[in-house]
Amino acid sequence: MRAITQQQFGGPEVLTIVDTPEPRALPTEVLVRVKAIGLNPLEARLRAGEFPLLGRPPFVLGWDISGVVEQALTWRWRPGDEVFGMPLFPRAANAYAEIVAAPALHLARKPASLSHTEAAALPVVGLTAWQGLVDLAGVTEGDRVLIHGGGGGVGHVAIQLAKALGAHVITTASGSKREFVEGLGADEVIDYTAVDFTETVRDIDVVLDTLGGDTGKRSLRVLRPGGHLVTAVADEDTELAAEYEAAGMQFSGIAVDPDPVALRGLAELAEQGKLQVHVQETFPFERIADAHRLLDHGHLQGKLVLTI
Repeated sequence: MRAITQQQFGGPEVLTIVDTPEPRALPTEVLVRVKAIGLNPLEARLRAGEFPLLGRPPFVLGWDISGVVEQALTWRWRPGDEVFGMPLFPRAANAYAEIVAAPALHLARKPASLSHTEAAALPVVGLTAWQGLVDLAGVTEGDRVLIHGGGGGVGHVAIQLAKALGAHVITTASGSKREFVEGLGADEVIDYTAVDFTETVRDIDVVLDTLGGDTGKRSLRVLRPGGHLVTAVADEDTELAAEYEAAGMQFSGIAVDPDPVALRGLAELAEQGKLQVHVQETFPFERIADAHRLLDHGHLQGKLVLTI
């Protein structure tokens, strides 16, 4: 089979396609014939050596997959089943490949309403949004939720999830993404390039920060007493956590993990027409370097996906 690997840290040009033996499934695992692979900003950082999650090269990046079960050493799946998921994160899943070995419990049935391309774009961002808004913040009907970066991967799913939970959703996004995020259901849109959100928003129950920088610190000003910051980018910031605690606020960081319950919940929302996955651009497997150049550029609208 073919896989994309790298022998050194560097730019997109270090990613190369090689022939490699197929992985072997262990008991309780399946082999998935991959149809599409979702790309995430973390993978660009790993490729460049900015984050030591996988150690030093060589390694195969990637976690988001959608495909067809080819071999099943478990009663949970059968060959031919269409599945999607984020296996093994944060351990290496070797997902930039034509065949991936995955624990059966790290996968869910692909919604019929989503293509393999759309399904592959969902797991990392969808699980981050779900674990932040449902599991950590417990968002319920009537809550006022502020989502930073609503036009991005996590943000665009989080808007739809918060709306499905019955929340009033406010989001920050660039002016060029206003129509996009409004189409996802955002009740209010703040153009962060023109307006300081701390001067226009008050009485927020839950803030979801997907941006980092000083956004989490500044968000303290807009929360109601006892409000909750959930961050997908500063989960280990002990200083910020202490500042929130001193102010009587709640602070939670997401270290996303595989979760079949949440995956099934996301699939159900997609089947109900309450969740759409936006793919900005798809690339064939052979153009992985081009895909990573765009990933490096940032400011994406939704996700990028490799297709096989």
